[in-house]
Amino acid sequence: MSQISDETAAKSTRELILDEALHCFADRGYEGTSLNDIAAGVGIRRPSLLHHFPSKEALYTDVFEMLLSEWLEGLEVAITSPTSGWDKAELVIRAGFDLFARNPDYVRIMRREALDSGVHVGVDLSGFLRPLFNNACAYFTQEMDSGHFRRHNAQHLIITGYGAILTYFSDAPFIDELFAEEALTPQNVQDHCDHVVAFFRAALIA
Repeated sequence: MSQISDETAAKSTRELILDEALHCFADRGYEGTSLNDIAAGVGIRRPSLLHHFPSKEALYTDVFEMLLSEWLEGLEVAITSPTSGWDKAELVIRAGFDLFARNPDYVRIMRREALDSGVHVGVDLSGFLRPLFNNACAYFTQEMDSGHFRRHNAQHLIITGYGAILTYFSDAPFIDELFAEEALTPQNVQDHCDHVVAFFRAALIA
């Protein structure tokens, strides 16, 4: 049995439903996905799915909370590391790339919710992420005030980094056509990550 098959076999039905739901919601959006689609993808019937999740809304909320939890856990490791200055900034950038390279569906569902203002999960997405955003801005401003980084508008700097990471994954099919090869190969993702890191280092370090 392959490693992927072993991992799948080890997952509970609830975990398999969450995985399939994430893929379906990311691929088709909330409105374009039905519980029947998700149940069929897992290989169970709709009543079995409803045993674990009482509604599409409840399932979608759990998927989104899973996404945010893993994203925050990944960033937490980088943010709380004892590194400082540029080393910490690079660690956070690479942590973002690592997470989305492992879970490209996360990017698409995040993009959809950002456009819809979190209406499907009843969550103020910007409000949820604002503390992270404010802390990042404060960190960059502190490093600029200390003379470690060149002076930039911290808010726009963070948004530029956000776009540089997420757009590469969300627009991968379009980038495939531009590159005339698959954008999300490990090597191409690594190359883009290295480029973004080098770009920000050149912008920040005098």
